[in-house]
Amino acid sequence: MLKHFIGLQWKSFFRSATFKTEIWFKILMALGALYFIVVFLAMGVGAYFIIEDMEIGDPLRVVNQFMIYYLAFDLVFRYMLQKMPVTNIKPLLYLPINKNKVVNFSLGKTVISFFNIAHAFFFVPFSIVLLIQGYPPAQVIGWHLALMAIFYCNNFINVMVNNQNTVFYVLAVLFIVAGASQYYQWFDITAHTQPIFDFFYDIPWTAIIPWAVLVGLYYGAFAYFKKHMYLDGGLAKKQTEAKTENLEWLDRFGNLGTFLKNDIKLIKRNKRSRSAVIAGAFFIFYGLLFFTGALEVYDGPFWKIFAGIFVTGGFLFSFGQYVPSWDSSYYPLMMSQNIKYREYLSSKWYLVIIATIISTILATFYIYFGWEAYAAVLVGAIYNIGINSYLVLWGGAYVKTPIDLTSNKKAFGDKQAFNAKTLLLTLPKLVLPIGIYAIGHFLINPMAGYIFVAVFGILGFAFKNKVFTMIEGIYKKEKYKTLQAYKQK
Repeated sequence: MLKHFIGLQWKSFFRSATFKTEIWFKILMALGALYFIVVFLAMGVGAYFIIEDMEIGDPLRVVNQFMIYYLAFDLVFRYMLQKMPVTNIKPLLYLPINKNKVVNFSLGKTVISFFNIAHAFFFVPFSIVLLIQGYPPAQVIGWHLALMAIFYCNNFINVMVNNQNTVFYVLAVLFIVAGASQYYQWFDITAHTQPIFDFFYDIPWTAIIPWAVLVGLYYGAFAYFKKHMYLDGGLAKKQTEAKTENLEWLDRFGNLGTFLKNDIKLIKRNKRSRSAVIAGAFFIFYGLLFFTGALEVYDGPFWKIFAGIFVTGGFLFSFGQYVPSWDSSYYPLMMSQNIKYREYLSSKWYLVIIATIISTILATFYIYFGWEAYAAVLVGAIYNIGINSYLVLWGGAYVKTPIDLTSNKKAFGDKQAFNAKTLLLTLPKLVLPIGIYAIGHFLINPMAGYIFVAVFGILGFAFKNKVFTMIEGIYKKEKYKTLQAYKQK
């Protein structure tokens, strides 16, 4: 039966409508995975000697001290990027296949995830170094096994809270507050968590405790997914009561106004689109990490531009890059009507431009951190309007992932929102303005760098018609591929 499930997954991968697009992203993801493997191996081998040279204590105890933050980062990273166990069970429900086997296979796919295996590339060499340095083998092995169990606990905790945003947000806020408290020396959470990890080393047989918790979490996840494995339950579409809004003032803009009304209603009525707006609003405060000096590693001129792009482009990235996926549920109906792509794309463009302007106004408080801080915000807004607004629409033509508007699983979503694919599509939008700024910064002065970035944004706005003609052609070319992709479940 396991061989049969693996065969189905293999066929699903190669028969996907977006296979040609995804294969390149998977190759890039594989290269990225190899990079992280090399980094983890280097850290695993060198961490002991680096800590020893710093003379801040026993390397093992130091690692235990900050293990709580390592686990917290792992959980957040999983929540944003790790794909949940997904199996197309509709056709399987009609076949004589035991539900337990289907659920076990789905959960088993998460066990062999890179997010679990990656940690071994650090802790295995680190444990070997401990043994070479004379640490007791039984205690090192017990400590190592306990940590491996805890990482797999993180895996199933992520599975369990995937549909419980409130739980995740509470945990995230607690860890953020704890990190800030330790940074400003208000409260040291590591003083209370380090003894727990030391306990697994000092008394190695206690490694059985996290393994027992892991078994409990697995059966909890198993029971949850099995309970929702019904057509009239988890697979049924929810019925909601429709509400009307008076947006007649947009009628003066013709067809463009009609599209804008639909977009406004989409945002107000659906969980997924509202989450994109909320996520975009949070990005306004992203610059505090850079302009306040909270993170010394990002204390540089290039990072100010990076922050300015994100501060004003939160909605642009979280909403704009999923055009036309927001309309996937009725996209075939739209394409059967006499609709011009130019008007459809223009409505989305004006929506992200308005949101960018509003974000820029709300971010006026960055003046408090100096003229350079707000200059970066203003320049980032101009660049977002003149360049990135086109890039997100352009990239949207190739992101053929249907979006369930009634789903509000995460702030960044699951495969329907922030993932490795969209991360790769976002990189050119961030690297290019930094490169432009660097040219002006090194050739003339920092002010010239800001001017260069602003000029590029203004030039992009000046060539709006030509750029839209090109983007419109791409959407027309991808039209039938998109329609076919939206039909896949």
